[in-house]
Amino acid sequence: MQSTVSASHPVRVLEIGGSHVTAGSVEFTGSGHRILDRQRHPLDPAQDAHTIVGALADAAKRLLPGPADRWAVAFPGPFDYVAGVSLHEGVSKFDQLHGVNLREALAAAIPAEPSAFTFVNDADAFLLGEWVDGAAAGTRRAVAITLGTGIGSSWLADGEVVSTGPDVPLDGEIHFCDVDGVPIEDLVSDRALVRGYLARTGTTVDGMRELAARARGGDRDAREVVDAAFGILGRLLTEWLGRFGAEMVVVGGSMTGAWDLIEPALALPVPARPVSDTERSALLGAAFAGLGSRPDAGKDATNV
Repeated sequence: MQSTVSASHPVRVLEIGGSHVTAGSVEFTGSGHRILDRQRHPLDPAQDAHTIVGALADAAKRLLPGPADRWAVAFPGPFDYVAGVSLHEGVSKFDQLHGVNLREALAAAIPAEPSAFTFVNDADAFLLGEWVDGAAAGTRRAVAITLGTGIGSSWLADGEVVSTGPDVPLDGEIHFCDVDGVPIEDLVSDRALVRGYLARTGTTVDGMRELAARARGGDRDAREVVDAAFGILGRLLTEWLGRFGAEMVVVGGSMTGAWDLIEPALALPVPARPVSDTERSALLGAAFAGLGSRPDAGKDATNV
């Protein structure tokens, strides 16, 4: 059931991806919401911690925040979302932030009160945003899948993120699942698709975008690689969607540009909707969590 929320001041939001930080202000009223001052800035996740924190703080300052403002930060895992501490290590992005308390670092750099920050898993923020105002609005149980360099997931029941229990994968993350003893991301991910096409043809493609172009152009090997990989993912998802009782799946990530190829291969038992502007959804969902409506929003510290 869709929720109506209100706030007297906008929530300031930082949405952080693998190559960008987007800053925006989300204003909630009794009749709706507005996203203001949305600004996207480049971000290099391989930089040192001081440089990354500086880039995030600079993006935040461009919103011209006030000292009493609330902040919501959508960040990919692994991350301790309660403490605001990065756990990135050996995941080829944000490794230099490992052990850094972003709550304290950002509060000092902006400046802001440390208690004003809410940290949210990026996939959870995406799904919350789609539930507040998007494809998942009006549903009781919805799931988000993000398809890019890896696979992210989020599970929502009556507006609450679900990351534990028998009806969702470990920590609510589908990428922890195996298929016949093989991790799902070794079968379905950008690198897995590139590897699969190379094994069949001896040709290296530049990721899913080129593979999709070849498939649309009549390359049978490219189409079969896509069909096989997403057929595996579809069967895995079908099992979990049934357990969870999902009514809707929203899909984000860079691979949604190949949705015309992916959707028939997935063959999911419930409606699945690609979302082109996942950034908007994440800004809205993180802000919703930042209001305090979801004080424990986000996956736990073990989430990747």
